[in-house]
Amino acid sequence: MLAWAAARILVVQAPLEHADAILVLSGSSRMIERTTLAAQLFREGRAPKILLTNDNQLLGWDAKEQRNLLSYQWARKILVGDGIPSDKIEVVMEPVGGTYEELEAVQHYAAKNGLHSLLIVTSAYHSRRTLWTASNLYKGVELAVGLEHPSAVPSPWFWWLRRSGWRMVAGEYVKMLYYWRRF
Repeated sequence: MLAWAAARILVVQAPLEHADAILVLSGSSRMIERTTLAAQLFREGRAPKILLTNDNQLLGWDAKEQRNLLSYQWARKILVGDGIPSDKIEVVMEPVGGTYEELEAVQHYAAKNGLHSLLIVTSAYHSRRTLWTASNLYKGVELAVGLEHPSAVPSPWFWWLRRSGWRMVAGEYVKMLYYWRRF
């Protein structure tokens, strides 16, 4: 029960029926699940465009392009392959190195482009820190925030049985402590 509770505490949602944009947070290990959910939300009419951020990470070789692609380029490719028109996908090009920097860069982008609401897509175990960071960063700014995530992988019941679960769940507590002390 303790392992389940430790995982469940990290998982939150913040409903937002309609937003000016869907923001897909970077995170190469969970890019497919995040972009798939963003495409679904777009098709449901929840926002007219999708924003990606540039974490400056090379993910791997693309045979068609004959080069390694950055994570946002892979995300764009997945979204277009999932039926999202290319002109509905925008990239915040300022390189970022973490969740706080991503949300900060998007705040500047939103102010510059007249966005008043964002629907953030991230992973389940990353959701509490993301929402906390956005709420603190956007305090006093006219930018409404919602948050959606795909179902938790691995399951809150079994995360502790896998090394990847420890990286996600236990690692998230370390990051939350760092964010809490720093910001």
